[in-house]
Amino acid sequence: MGWTFSGAWPRGVVEGRYAPRQDTEDHLKKGAPEGIHVYFDNTGGTQLEAALNNATGEVYGLCQERHRHQEWLKFLRRIDQTVATDKQVHIICDNYATHKHPKVQRWLKRHKRFHLHLTPTSASWLNMIERFFRELTDKRIRRGVFQDLEQLITAIGDYIDRHNESPKPFIWTAKADDILEKVTHAQAALYNRLSV
Repeated sequence: MGWTFSGAWPRGVVEGRYAPRQDTEDHLKKGAPEGIHVYFDNTGGTQLEAALNNATGEVYGLCQERHRHQEWLKFLRRIDQTVATDKQVHIICDNYATHKHPKVQRWLKRHKRFHLHLTPTSASWLNMIERFFRELTDKRIRRGVFQDLEQLITAIGDYIDRHNESPKPFIWTAKADDILEKVTHAQAALYNRLSV
C-alpha cells in the first residue's frame, strides 16, 4: 500500500483567517452549543496539507500559509524525501486547480512513482484522509481555545504526533450499494424540491 494525500484542511478553521477570541471561555459553559468557535480576520491563516498511509494509518502533515501550487509542490517534495524510494505514492486529492497546475504536472512527470487520482467534484468524502480531518476537528479543534495562529498550528501538530504514536488504518465499512441508494434518494429529493 502507498500513501494517499488530501488538499487543504480544515474547512472553516484554517481556510479562513484566525483572530483571537474575546470570549474565550463562554463557549465552554454548560449548555453552550457545540460547534467550531473560531473567529477570523485578515491577519493570516494556515493550510494543513496531510498524507495518510492507508496500510498503517500514519499521518504526515505540514501547515503552510497558503494553498497554491508552490505550497503543494513543497509538500510533495517533503513526501518524496520521507517515503522510501522503492514505494509507489498514490495521491488522492480533490479537483482543485492547485493540484492540476502545469508546474505540478511537470513535477509529477519527473517523479514516476507519484500517481495522481482526482476525486470528482463534491466527492472529497471518497478520500480517507477526510476521516482523519473529521477526527482532528472533533477531538482537538472544535471546542479548543487558541489565542493565536501559532497555538492552532501547534495543536494540529501535537494531535498528529499523538495519533502517530499508535496509528490505525481507517477501515471503509459502508457498502457501495447502500451509498449509491442514498445518493439516488438524495438526488430524487433534490429534483422534487427544485421542480416545485
